[in-house]
Amino acid sequence: MEEHVEGTGHEEVYVVVRGRVRFTLDGEDVDARAGTLVFIREPAVKRGAVAEEEDAVVLAVGGFAGRPFEVSSWESFFAAIPATNEERWDDAISIYEQALHEHPSHPSVLFNLARVEARAGRRLEALTHLQEAVRRDPSLAARTRRTSDFAAIRREPGFPG
Repeated sequence: MEEHVEGTGHEEVYVVVRGRVRFTLDGEDVDARAGTLVFIREPAVKRGAVAEEEDAVVLAVGGFAGRPFEVSSWESFFAAIPATNEERWDDAISIYEQALHEHPSHPSVLFNLARVEARAGRRLEALTHLQEAVRRDPSLAARTRRTSDFAAIRREPGFPG
């Protein structure tokens, strides 16, 4: 798991299902074997993890105290990784379109949908979704310039960034 702080503000629980994992929490290492629960109440805790055994499996669950669980819009990003890595653009687009149905107009979903549409050659759809993503979250404009997935549409009129 990449090192990060939880920007959403929710709590997280990691369950080591199999193997051994080294968690790093605010610079402190925690050796966790199968059956270990690692609960992080404070979103500002910097966290990361590395598998110490090849077959390690960790279940991660995040949510807000006192509220029913809601699927995060970021789950679509993780679900689309295999299709994206294998350049199965229609499958990746379908995953992001479903996420957009569940999280209408969410800037990150729009941005990621535009990424795979651009790679699939769907230039107009990509440009339209990217413009909407940047309109909803102007900080994404800087990412458009760095993201190689947008090479095919970068010179299009109306390209944000």
